[in-house]
Amino acid sequence: MPSRPVRSPPGGGSRTAVGRVRDASLRAEPVAPATLTVVGIDAADGPSRPGLAEALDGAGLVVGAARHLATVPVPAGCATVTLGPLAPALERIARAVTDGVPAVVLASGDPGLFGIVRRLRAAGLTPRVLPAVSSVAAAFARAGRSWDDAAVVSAHGRDLRPALNACRALPAVAVLTAPGAGAAEIGAGLVGWSRRLVVAENLGTDAERVVETTPADAAARVWSDPHVLLCLAEPADDSPTGADATSDATSDATSGAGASAGAGMRRDNQPAAAPAGGWALPESAYAHRASMITKPEVRALAVARLRPRLGRLVWDIGAGSGSVGIECGLLGAAVVAVDRDPDAAALIRSNAQAHRVDVRVVTGAAPAALAGLPEPDAVFVGGGGPGVLAAVAERRPGRVVVTLAAVDRVGPAVTLLRAAGYAVDGVQLAAARLADLPGGSIRLAATNPVVVLTGERQ
Repeated sequence: MPSRPVRSPPGGGSRTAVGRVRDASLRAEPVAPATLTVVGIDAADGPSRPGLAEALDGAGLVVGAARHLATVPVPAGCATVTLGPLAPALERIARAVTDGVPAVVLASGDPGLFGIVRRLRAAGLTPRVLPAVSSVAAAFARAGRSWDDAAVVSAHGRDLRPALNACRALPAVAVLTAPGAGAAEIGAGLVGWSRRLVVAENLGTDAERVVETTPADAAARVWSDPHVLLCLAEPADDSPTGADATSDATSDATSGAGASAGAGMRRDNQPAAAPAGGWALPESAYAHRASMITKPEVRALAVARLRPRLGRLVWDIGAGSGSVGIECGLLGAAVVAVDRDPDAAALIRSNAQAHRVDVRVVTGAAPAALAGLPEPDAVFVGGGGPGVLAAVAERRPGRVVVTLAAVDRVGPAVTLLRAAGYAVDGVQLAAARLADLPGGSIRLAATNPVVVLTGERQ
């Protein structure tokens, strides 16, 4: 898909009433003048609301970035602090509040969205907040897309991997970027996932540019800072019949397409919440061959030990039906499923689509198939033998979970993981399920015992 500009719609505004409501009377009362006010400045460096003028009139201290201080009428003689390192500014603000000096903090967009409000409250300060339109809301508006189903994550001043894994796992993600952790780096990390990107540079300025592009194209370009990245899995026309709605049925040892990017993925206003249908689902919830599926009792423990959540990447090796990886995906994790059997790969794609999660499927024999895959946070090894387990341990994921039906393989697996620097514990699961007998009686039918090993990196 070639890059193309996205037309910016006309701007708009909003007004927010500030008041306090008493539960007993349900009467709105005006809020007393605040000692500390945080004011959002929109993407075009305009104030959020007329309340800014009132806050500035009585201010004894105004704090903000140089560009924000230059855009507002700071009263003559009012002390100012230009934001650089945050700690000294917080100390100055706290001192002003203690002394009863009204202080105003200028911030970008909505200061409650990955902004300074959290840091102020952590410092024991309770501000009055006058927000502007956030850069995320502006970016979605420029793209002409709703965003009540989107997750918002930040790569600003923090590890890029959780934000990247959110983009791999969810159908709609907005990323607040930073130099070295932006569209180019995220695009490079999305190789193997079917996504389209919207990059919104310099929102609200004369240099504003909003471009729709592919991950590969984004990785090859230089982008202006600041920019907001929207990572979207739906087809370009937002229709389930679009060209991107079907999955690529082919893959090789080092790459694979998402199972059902976009139209088949879960979409609601809780994109990282636990699934309503639960997990440790019955075998009947998955298509599988000859009972080649991790049993629900074992799967429940394995998924718990893998600790899947938004921002983490899980490998499911020897995936079979894909049930373990799919349930990790239902809990918000990004997932790569590896199996050497093309028929199994097709089953995994079908099951992932049925459960509305995006699983990247890699067809190939491990450990060779693991080369070039992004680094995992946790790995489930459902098959492959000691060579596969050794290759996994070399990649140093935080947690490794192994299921073994053969008792003679337990000792060597424990030894291997401990030698690689993992603390290992294990349990044997032997379940007995209710089964009906003729005449209305019930018996317990035993399942084959399975040993579950968990290795935690030291």
